[in-house]
Amino acid sequence: QVQLVESGGGLVQPGGSLRLSCATSGITFSRFRMGWYRQAPGKQRELVASITTTGATNYADSVKGRFTVSREIAKNTVYLQMNSLKPEDTAVYYCNAARIVSLNEYWGQGTQVTVSS
Repeated sequence: QVQLVESGGGLVQPGGSLRLSCATSGITFSRFRMGWYRQAPGKQRELVASITTTGATNYADSVKGRFTVSREIAKNTVYLQMNSLKPEDTAVYYCNAARIVSLNEYWGQGTQVTVSS
């Protein structure tokens, strides 16, 4: 059974930081591209950051220079370090695991991030 479990969300003031974690099980973690997506109320889900099987990273323009995605293969876990948070970063953040060659894709349940004073 595949599981992606996010943690680390919460309420933070503007300018603050949070670190999201996504612990996976049931997949060969090193073979999956891992992504962080977010969905704000009334908006479509969007890609925030991703890290490929080779460790290459990609970021949405809105978070470049503020967010960092990383992974720890030994722990089957991917992280999203979020610094200099803004109110517009408020959303539910989802972890995604995708393996294009086999068309496998999995999602976590999401974790709420609220940036507000």
